[in-house]
Amino acid sequence: MCSRTSPRSRTGRPRSVEADAAILDATRAALVELGWSKLTMGDVAGRAGVAKTTLYRRWASKNELVVDAVAVLFDELELPDLGSLQADIENVVLQFAALLQRPETKTALMAVVAESTRDEPLRERIRTSIVDRQKRLVLEGRQRAQERGELPADRDPASVDRTDDLIFDVIAGAVVHRALVSAEPVDEAWVKRFTALLLGGLSAAAATP
Repeated sequence: MCSRTSPRSRTGRPRSVEADAAILDATRAALVELGWSKLTMGDVAGRAGVAKTTLYRRWASKNELVVDAVAVLFDELELPDLGSLQADIENVVLQFAALLQRPETKTALMAVVAESTRDEPLRERIRTSIVDRQKRLVLEGRQRAQERGELPADRDPASVDRTDDLIFDVIAGAVVHRALVSAEPVDEAWVKRFTALLLGGLSAAAATP
């Protein structure tokens, strides 16, 4: 697992891991109960049992706070070695789908994505705190598949980076759309069909000069 990106560092007293966790928990709970528009830094501070000044020393705005509250949930995703690329992909997709079904994830993710359509700094924070951090799963899966001989060794680093980005976009886009937009089940049968389609595309890409 990669190390988690901390909110912006400030001078002063050392950070409290327990206080950070309580604040992020309170943020997710408040989002589920109140929604984005009614959520305030003061409400989060009260729920977490900290002063509002403590909150602002860690996060400059509600946007930053909510993104970090979502990011730690996505950091729970893991890619266990199940012996094949197909099994690895199916497992992480099912984890991802289960995570999206949690009320705190669904509410927070939909809120920040909607807000980011008119807030470029928020969009960049989503990219760096959530998207870029979770691309580690694609990298781990590709390297493991190469070690097993399921995928060819890297030839062009730039091409590899573009392929990793595309794989991440395909997986994240398909699962988010099905789970949150179409509201259809991401069950084992769907995941098997989706993985077969993805692996067929990877094989074709590997065969292309």
